[in-house]
Amino acid sequence: MKKVLAGLAGLALVLTGCGSSNGNASGSGGTSSAPQAQTLTVYAAASLTESFNALKTEFEAAHPGVTVKYSFGGSSTLVQQLTNGAKADVFASADEANMNKAVQGGVVDGTPTIFATNKLTIATPPGNPKGLKTFGDLANGGLKVVVCASQVPCGSATEKVEKNTGVTLKPVSEEQDVKQVLAKVESGDADAGLVYVTDANTAQGKVAQVDFPESAQAINNYPITVLKDAPAGDLAKQFEQFVLGAQGKAELTKVGFGTPAQ
Repeated sequence: MKKVLAGLAGLALVLTGCGSSNGNASGSGGTSSAPQAQTLTVYAAASLTESFNALKTEFEAAHPGVTVKYSFGGSSTLVQQLTNGAKADVFASADEANMNKAVQGGVVDGTPTIFATNKLTIATPPGNPKGLKTFGDLANGGLKVVVCASQVPCGSATEKVEKNTGVTLKPVSEEQDVKQVLAKVESGDADAGLVYVTDANTAQGKVAQVDFPESAQAINNYPITVLKDAPAGDLAKQFEQFVLGAQGKAELTKVGFGTPAQ
């Protein structure tokens, strides 16, 4: 009888051990299947703010546990920060010239890909109180015009239009990114500002838009790339493909970005 009881006790211990082992395995499995918290850092041109913020929501929804952190600004400023050692995973520039600087600075992993195009327009206060109709009107005396600084993509595009039209502007200020130009117009500090079509589109109601045909002579190509030694390299590649894919194109075209030639 004692042997039987001892055997039953041993069996109970074995069963208890198995139950405990299964419980731990289940708990371990639950832990391993839980979304891993990750941060994806993206440096992007200021003109991409609205589109990329929309993509942030979609990308995070498709990648539980991931948080997309943006640093928006003038492409030239972002390149300088990256080449000076700032850590990020992805860089999206508003022109190829600044992306080339990033490549030459040794911070790019792979070959950048063009994902969108953009062009300039004239932004004025609502109602276009100065009655501007052409690019040449921006040279009228007494007009407070704001543009981007020459090293910034929108500033470089402005200079191309000036050269092609023979019109020389005398801006009251040169800003470090296109959103700063837009802000000067919205606040009434400027009578007009040269911004991208996408910026004017997203500020509808706050500014009026005056398109001019010469803007087609200064189209900006937007490249995107994964950065060298990206802290979240695999995730960076997924984000790049997300921007290049159907969802990225949908959000970009929604605000007026053009599609690059294939």
